[in-house]
Amino acid sequence: MAEASGHIRLLKRPVFRRNNVARITDTGEFGEVMRFKKHYSSREVAVLTGLSARQLQWWDARRLFVPAIRSHRTEAGGFTERRYTPMDVLELQVLADLRRRGFSIPQIRRLLSTLRDVFRIRLYEAIGEGGPMSLFVGGDQLYARTSDGQMFNIDRPTEPLLMVGEELSLRPLAAREHKRRRRGLQRPRG
Repeated sequence: MAEASGHIRLLKRPVFRRNNVARITDTGEFGEVMRFKKHYSSREVAVLTGLSARQLQWWDARRLFVPAIRSHRTEAGGFTERRYTPMDVLELQVLADLRRRGFSIPQIRRLLSTLRDVFRIRLYEAIGEGGPMSLFVGGDQLYARTSDGQMFNIDRPTEPLLMVGEELSLRPLAAREHKRRRRGLQRPRG
């Protein structure tokens, strides 16, 4: 990872240390050291998440996902750019991945409000393992597992699921940096 570019790579559960350095691993052990910026512009977030600047603006206007620093009018008559924290970027990477998987805006809104209102946590606290909750994707449904092992369907979060027989095929929800395909490189057909 290039430190100068300020990119966020992996993205399980960051453990912040002094001097704005985070260590992130899949296994919970200390791993690659990465430097985070204090704030990311909409353009930087668009590159890291694969969301367009217009999507970020639309999500802000509809209060789906509000940046840490909202755009406002300057004295010169222009507007400042929206700014996002590293935690916002992690959450937006997850939300962008859910959109690419076909989850609707109402489903994403329901996920964020359920985490906030029912479980009293933010999305970044449920990314990866080791937090108060872990999120999983199973087909077109989102599930949450609490640290004490209870499973919930995000659509019906007040009733824990009773798991009997074979387990559901669930994939942990994690943030990933969006990789853009290079133009001109085409897959061979056939």
